[in-house]
Amino acid sequence: MNRRPTLLAALALTAVMLTLSACGSDDDSAAKNRDKVASEDTGGEKSASPSASASASVDRPEVELPSDLSYTFDWPKTGDEEKDAVLADGEQSIKAVDLAIVNQDALDKAYLYYYEGEAAAGTEEFIQNYVDHKAGLTGAYRFYLPEVDVDTDGTASFSYCEDQGKAFVKYLKDDKVKKTPVTKNSYVLYATQLRKNEKGVWVITKVMSQSGSDKCQP
Repeated sequence: MNRRPTLLAALALTAVMLTLSACGSDDDSAAKNRDKVASEDTGGEKSASPSASASASVDRPEVELPSDLSYTFDWPKTGDEEKDAVLADGEQSIKAVDLAIVNQDALDKAYLYYYEGEAAAGTEEFIQNYVDHKAGLTGAYRFYLPEVDVDTDGTASFSYCEDQGKAFVKYLKDDKVKKTPVTKNSYVLYATQLRKNEKGVWVITKVMSQSGSDKCQP
């Protein structure tokens, strides 16, 4: 069984095309907690987006993952300051979600630092499924074919591929790893929308993923 989103197919989630969407009224209490955490991180301030150099000095959350998780990001710097900032924050946002799964905490502060709105709500639900099933992650993950477009209004679009072929679910109760063969669906395309917040951090507002994308096949 592979990781996002095909990982949760065996946990009763659909993996052909997963569009992360906002939680409904039944999740109001969780949403309020999520908003409270986000407010604590930002201080509730609203201001114009700072420069990329200001973003570089921001004290981002520390993301430390277990030794059985490894990551390869095949997205070299573009030479464009803003695009490279999107790539850097994108890398940390991916690891931060995995940290929440490792911590078994659907409201983990590290990922909420990089996600907001619709993307935060959907990601919270995604992480909660791991928590509910007492499932973790293990293996090696590779990300490649990044495409970044930055607009003058402080928003951006960012797509990339993920190779899930060497990534697996680890059930925490018995520490059992469920390995699955590599298939077409082991290669996943992600499309995200982002905005630069008041700290100069590129935060994800929307996420869409497609398992088995022809673009991502080796």
